Amino acid sequence: MVRNVIVAGLVVFFIGPVVVVAIYRFVPPPVTFLMIQRTIEGRGFERQWVPMSQISPTLVRAVIAAEDARFCEHHGFDVGAIQKAMAANEQGKTLRGGSTISQQTAKNVFLWPSRDWIRKGLEAWFTVLIEVGWGKERIMEVYLNSIEWGPGVYGAEAAAQHSFHVHASALTAAQAARLAAILPKPLSWKAAAPGPYIQRRSGKITRNAGVVRRQGLTACVI
Repeated sequence: MVRNVIVAGLVVFFIGPVVVVAIYRFVPPPVTFLMIQRTIEGRGFERQWVPMSQISPTLVRAVIAAEDARFCEHHGFDVGAIQKAMAANEQGKTLRGGSTISQQTAKNVFLWPSRDWIRKGLEAWFTVLIEVGWGKERIMEVYLNSIEWGPGVYGAEAAAQHSFHVHASALTAAQAARLAAILPKPLSWKAAAPGPYIQRRSGKITRNAGVVRRQGLTACVI
């Protein structure tokens, strides 16, 4: 009995994730737990997978500038960002996250939307697996095709069409910055009709994206 439990645990927590990550290295992840949850909530479902070659480099630079400036430098975990987030949280300041794009991809694609410790542990394991098994370009491709960009809107192509009526390949720097700006609260903030805060935030992202381009911080992707 104990042996069977151990074997089942190994399959669930170690072997299973390795197999799934290997499959998704080549096959687009069909749906995520969050997509299923939102559909049940009646928010609809818009998504069209496109390869990296059909996503504007302006969006890549914008999301790196907004979410994870060291994406090409770290190996899945930004220790400095995590330490800063923990320090801010301990001091009672506004809750900050230290998740990298790799961690967000692991969470969004493979796991359920919650903050329990089991999920965090699996998130770390999946992050290691995709960093080793996928590489940065594939991580970014899956990330940009899976994240939520509005009620029932998932991925860069659906977001570009929904917000600006253009293909993801045709996004301008300003449009890309607006999409990156709403990532923290995609159900509340609108890229197509930004309020004053999103206008300021997207302006900052545009400037930071310029720094990202000049310093070659997207070299691992584009």
